[in-house]
This record gives sequence, C-alpha cells and structure tokens, in this order.
Amino acid sequence: MTAQPESPARVEPSTLHATKRRMRSWLLHGLTETAGTHQGPHAETPEKTHSWWRVMCLTGVDYFSTLGYQPAIAAVAAGLLSPLATIVLVLLTLFGALPVYRRVARESPRGEGSIAMLERLLPWWGGKLFVLVLLGFAATDFMITITLSAADATAHAVENPFAPSWFHGAEVPLTLVLVALLAAVFLRGFREAIGIAVVLVAIFLTLNLVVIAVSLFHIGENPVVIGNWWDALTVQHGNPFVMVGIALIVFPKLALGLSGFETGVAVMPQITGDPTDTPAKPVGRIRGARRLLATAAIIMSSFLILSSFVTTLLIPQAEFQAGGSANGRALAFLAHQYLGDGFGTLYDVSTICILWFAGASAMAGLLNLVPRYLPRYGMAPQWARAVRPLVLVFTVIAFVITIVFEADVDAQGGAYATGVLVLITSASVAVTLSARRARQRKRTIGFGIVALVFVYTTVTNVVERPDGVRIAAIFIIGIIAVSLVSRVQRSFQLRATSVTLDDTALSYVREDADEYGTIRVIAHEPGREVAEIYKKKLSAERKYSGIPQRSPVIFLEVHKGDSSNFEEDLVVTGHALHGYRVLRTTSGAVPNAVASVLLAIRDETGVVPDIYFEWTEGNPLSNMGRFFLTGVGEVAPVTREVLRRAEPSRSRRPDVHVS
Repeated sequence: MTAQPESPARVEPSTLHATKRRMRSWLLHGLTETAGTHQGPHAETPEKTHSWWRVMCLTGVDYFSTLGYQPAIAAVAAGLLSPLATIVLVLLTLFGALPVYRRVARESPRGEGSIAMLERLLPWWGGKLFVLVLLGFAATDFMITITLSAADATAHAVENPFAPSWFHGAEVPLTLVLVALLAAVFLRGFREAIGIAVVLVAIFLTLNLVVIAVSLFHIGENPVVIGNWWDALTVQHGNPFVMVGIALIVFPKLALGLSGFETGVAVMPQITGDPTDTPAKPVGRIRGARRLLATAAIIMSSFLILSSFVTTLLIPQAEFQAGGSANGRALAFLAHQYLGDGFGTLYDVSTICILWFAGASAMAGLLNLVPRYLPRYGMAPQWARAVRPLVLVFTVIAFVITIVFEADVDAQGGAYATGVLVLITSASVAVTLSARRARQRKRTIGFGIVALVFVYTTVTNVVERPDGVRIAAIFIIGIIAVSLVSRVQRSFQLRATSVTLDDTALSYVREDADEYGTIRVIAHEPGREVAEIYKKKLSAERKYSGIPQRSPVIFLEVHKGDSSNFEEDLVVTGHALHGYRVLRTTSGAVPNAVASVLLAIRDETGVVPDIYFEWTEGNPLSNMGRFFLTGVGEVAPVTREVLRRAEPSRSRRPDVHVS
C-alpha cells in the first residue's frame, strides 16, 4: 500500500488571531491612542535625562564620525588646497552655523529645531507645504547618513589587511548587514544609546588624537614635506591671494563637515536642566544645549584642521582617488602606515563602530521628526507615532539606497551635503526672521549675512552635484504624495486632541440634560450674530425639523480656523446673545469639530444630543473639495460620517437632522 502524504498541520484561527494580536502589540509598543502625543527616542518627556556632555556624544557619533571620511573627501574636492578650504569651513562653522543653532536651541527647547520655527512663521497650507519640503531634505540628510556611514564602515573593514579576501566585492551585502544590525538595535530598544555613544566617542577621538599627534611628529622630523606642499601650491595657483580665492570657491564641497547641528538640537529633551526649569522657560536645558553645540563645534573644528593638514602633507594625492588606499579612509591610512597594522586595525574597528552608530544618531533624528509633524498634519497614519514600524520603513529605504548606490561613499556625498546644507540654510533664514521680528537690528544683519553665505554654499553645491537635489526631490515627492493620500483617508476622523467646555457652556448643556433629558443643538453659521437671524433660524428649524415649541435649544457656531491644521485642541465657550444660548469654538475643519463637540457634550452629561442643520447650496463635488481644502463645504453629511466612524454604537451616536 502506498503511504499517504501527511496533511500539513492546521493552524487554529484563534491561534492565528492571537499571533497577529501579539505582533501588532509588539510593533505598536509605546503608542498611545491620544492624538497629538509625540513618541520616539526624543519624546518631549523622556524617561531619563543626562548631562549635556553625555548627550553631546549621542549627536557626536554623527558629527565626529565624519573624521572617518571627511579628510579624504576634502582632499578629493580641494586637492592640495584642502587645509585652506577646511579653515574656511571651520570659520563658517564657528561664526556661522554655531551662532545660528545656539539661537535655534533657545527658541525651540523641546527639540523641534529650525523647521518648527519656520512653521510658526509660515502658517496655513503654504507653511505646511514648506515644512514637507524641508522634511524631504531632512530625510535625505538622515537617510544618507545611515547608508553613507555604513558604506564607509564597510570600506574600512574591506581595506584592513587582516580582512578576509571575500570582503572584496562584497561591499553591498556587508553594508546591508550593518544597516540591518542598526535596525535591530532600534527594534530592541534605544535606552542605552547614550552610554554606548559616550564610550565610542571617547575611544574614537582618543585614537584620532594619537594618529594626528604621530603624524605631526613625523612632519616635524621631515619639515621638507611642508616646503614640498607649498611649492606645489605655488606652481598650481600662483600666489596666496589666488589660493585663498580658490579655497573660498571650493569649500562648499567640504560641507559634510557641518553635519550634526540639526541632530544636536533634536536631542535637547535628553539634557538635564535646572531644578527651577519650567516647560515655558527651561533655562538649564537651553544652557546645556548651547554648551553642547559650542563644545562639539570646537572639538570638531580642531580635528578637521589638523586632520586635513597631516593627510594632505603625508599622503600622495593619487591615493585619495577612487581605488586608492586612502580613498574614504585617510586617517586610517596614516594609522596603518605610521603605527602598524595592529594599531591600524584597532583604529579601523573603532571607526567601523562609530560610523555604524552614526546611523543610530540619524535614525533617532528621523524618529524625532516624523512623529512630530506628519501625524499632526493628518499626513501619516497613527502608527507613524510608534518607533518600530518607522524603523522597518526606514530600513527598507536604506536597503534600496545602498543597492542603488552600490555602497559607494563618494556617490552619496552630494546628496548628503545637499541635505545638510539645506537644513542649515533654513535654520539661518529662520533665526534671521526671528531676530527681525524681535527688532534686533544688529543680529538681523549678522544672521542675514550668514544666511546669504549658506545660500551661496547650497546653490554652489547643487550646481556642482545636482544628484543631491534629485535624491532629495524623490524624498520630497514621496513625502508629499503619501501625505496627501493619508490626509484624504483620515479626513473623516475626529481631529480634536481635547475638547474643553467653559463654565457657561457646561451650565447650558447640563441644564437641558437635567431638566428636560434632551439636548437639541442647532448649527449656526458664524458672522450672522443678529437677533433677527437667530429668530428666523430657530423658527425654521422648529417648523421643518419638528422641534417642539417649548423645547429649549442651543446654537453652535464653529468659527473658521487654519484648515491646514489637522489636530487641534477645541475650547468651547458659552455666550448669551439676544436672549439665545450660543456655544462657540474655532476649528480648521467644521464638521469634525461639530462631531467632537457633540461627543464631548454626551460624555459630559450622559445625554446623547441631537444636531440640526440646513442643506448647503452648491454642487456636492465642489463642496467636498472645499471641505478637503478649507474645512467647510457640505457640513451636515460629513458630520454624520465622522460621527458614524467615531461611534459604532447607534444608540450612543448623536442624531443628525437636516432640513
């Protein structure tokens, strides 16, 4: 007899459902149902805060790790002029970017950054669109930080003399493994990140200091290399004035050395403030953030100048080019050459670790920005507030970028520089406008000059390396497209994060609930607050909607607010006008606000209210378009649909009457 194949094990529906429920719970861990709350590793109320210098190391894994590749990129971009161009970059860092972000830290102490400053200055849809564009460049900056840092970590591993032979040609798989390990850290949790960052930064900077000190000692023993370098410069460029001019022109190519300022502001909520700090005036936190920014800038500036000097003098220019031993790893080249392969390997390991963890800093920046803006705009689903789903999305994007660019550091440099420069330029513009609004004339002029310099730097970088704008454009188009689709899909949700009724409004609804057991609300269009209009409106509703003559009514008026806002706190005030009771509130979406107020009345009194509308004139399609763009339109049917989705129980759902 032929043996019958065993039937596959049958999974019980209940077991499958429980598995799905556990998976959903794991993915959305930490997500609250309250709209408007900010999740992520830099939430506004972190579990634990730290000293400013420890938090500096968290942003430093991004900022300081650029030493792993910045000297080589500077040598490729500026050639023998690399030290002079680096000095220009340092001057712009200390007297441009640093003052700008010290002001940003003062004006956005909850870690919102310069994007939030511009959001406040540019309201309505224009401001939202501008923020989405900036988020596209921020995504470019942070995503390329993840992929470029991982790619450079791979380059250091591949070029190590003790690396297995199969590493060569396997750059893409190795980089993907590093990106996957980074994702695993965030999926597991990020509580110990600052402790890890402190160790990595301390080891990495110490090893760099050793390499630079030994290199300077070698230059001191062989001062002829300085003369050779200067002679080569003179032959190429003529005189010092020409050299300075060319250095001013080429320094935008070194813009990667400005990385880290936006992240430095984003991590502000992690800084321990003074005991006397208040949410409105966190003086201690601001002081700590400004110390963080200044200390990081001074340390990095010193290392940038010294590293560019020793690498330019001691490494042949051919070694910096593609395929050369110093390409993307100039200081590592010197570590192996002057301190041996043992120390060089230790340097490589520390560089690999900090470059890999620089991606963690960038991932934290993304997890800070996306939940802070997109869900609040209604332009992302609620799960975008949770860390783990976002980590998976960003990891997939990083995989795609790595594969497309074949884990090439040089190929991603333009996109990285573009993202960094656009964010710094937007910050300089934001503080200029802020100083102008505060009528600080000297600071307005100073910040304005800095803004112009960064605009020049950004435009120059874009002209010379347009691939960065192309990549940013992909992110921008993707964010805007996803945002619009999400906004339309979420249009019929309740948008109020809270509904507060003042004492007068509460007295009106409680009086009707206690004495009559019914609450009848008539929707009234604002702007027609005269006695005759209220009288005609009430008479028409009693006649056509069947409201009993002796039944009390309350008018509800929703004044039009910023329709580009999605989430909002509603404050309902009560008024006595011409002998009528009127509730008033302001909202960017009238039907959603009406629904929220009705449900708040129900929850406050225990009585399910009725709402009465009159039909809106006009084409239904055009009215629906008006609702999506301006928050008004066909109010009655949209209010009913919002209520239907918000309250599945028919007996607890307010009735909508239209006549």
